Formats: sequence, structure tokens, C-alpha cells
Amino acid sequence: MDDLVRSLLPLTTSAEEGERAARVALLPVGSLEQHGPHLPLVTDTVVACVLARVLAGARRLRVLPPVTVGCSHEHAAWPGTVSISAPTLHAVVTDIAASLGDTRLVLVNGHGGNHVLANTVQESGGRMALFPCPGDWEAARAAAGMATGNDGDMHAGELETSVLLHAAPELVREGYEHADHVTPPRDHLLTVGLAPYTASGVAGRPSLATAAKGHALLAALDRAFEGCLAALDGAPRPAPGAAPGPGGAPA
Repeated sequence: MDDLVRSLLPLTTSAEEGERAARVALLPVGSLEQHGPHLPLVTDTVVACVLARVLAGARRLRVLPPVTVGCSHEHAAWPGTVSISAPTLHAVVTDIAASLGDTRLVLVNGHGGNHVLANTVQESGGRMALFPCPGDWEAARAAAGMATGNDGDMHAGELETSVLLHAAPELVREGYEHADHVTPPRDHLLTVGLAPYTASGVAGRPSLATAAKGHALLAALDRAFEGCLAALDGAPRPAPGAAPGPGGAPA
């Protein structure tokens, strides 16, 4: 079976997960939104799933199937984009976390517009973590030798194109080398969406992308993930019978 399919759909059995007895599960969270003319609508989901597989690696962690539709309202001007509301995404994630019982949950987020995930983790009482955060992405860019930063290369640019060139090059369409678009300051993005800032949907420099940079970025994030796990291990565990607070966290 294709490696990409394996990264998107965990194929373990119930018995195998029972033997693993993972203390932490990874939930890739993506989106279904335009990524310019050279990357597929599922780019964020693929990135999140590939990263989750890297993070699981030799660690005894469970990888869950992805949440494939997120909060992509800023991309609504382009065909193919589909969104769910922030309350819906919050509810899906908290329901999944609750069903895992004592297993803690890391949200491996591939879409920056899923802002609600930060608050979902914040109110979880230490039962969830969010990875990567903006600082993790920025540090991994530097470690991979990327020329761009999070702000200038926000969408369908050097980072996302590099990861797909490494993990799923068949998904990258021709022409990415000429698809650069550097936007002016996007001060009103949340109000007006991305369309006023870019006609193509690209906000970044895909021409700088290479498979080697994608590989190095994932390796850097893998190293940084140890800090996330340590924080999750150090978070207080709810007392038996504790009443749940907001989002299923202990009160």
C-alpha cells in the first residue's frame, strides 16, 4: 500500500493498540482549502499526518486518523475550500479526547487558521497539548535552512511545498518554481480573508522549496517534540472522579 495512504490512515488493529498501551495519542488536524495552483486542497492534512508519523517514530504513541476539515473561512473565495465552525472543531477534538480516557492527546495541527485549538488545549487542564506552535515552526525553518519565516511565507510557500516535495512529490503540480507571491502586510486578514492580498492564493515563495528542506524541517520538529512530551508528562493529572471542567478538563 502507498506510503502516503499509510500516513493518512492508521491501519492497526484493536489487539495491536491494546498491546501498545500508548500513554499519548497524536491527532493530526488539517483543512480542506486552496493552496494555490500547485498544491492540493488537502495539503494541511497531509503535512499534519506526515509529521504525526515522524513524531510517533520509535516512540510508543498512537496515531489517530486525521480531522480533514478545519476552519478555513479566510480561503472561502477559492473553489474547493470547505470549512467547519470553530465550535464544531472544538467539539470534535474534545469528544475525541474524552473518548481516549486516561490517554493524553497531542493535536498535531497543520493549519494556522485553526485558532480555536489553542483555546481547546488551554482549557483542557493538562490533558492535551498543541504541536507545533508558531515558535516551533520558526525554529524548524531556521534549522532546515529555509530563507523565509512564518509571516512572509504563510501559505503554499517554501515550507509546505518543501514538505510535500519530500513526503509526497507526486502531489506537487508543475509550475511551483514560478508561483511566488509576497503579499503586503495582511493587517485585516481575519476580517476580509486572504483574497484581497493574493489573486493566486499563494502567500510565500514556493520557488525556494526543496525535498531536502522538507526532510530537515520534519527532523527539527521531531527533536523539538521532546519538549512537548515533557510538558505533557509534567502537567497535573485529574484526581479520580474529578468533575470535568470546560472542554472535558478537570474543574
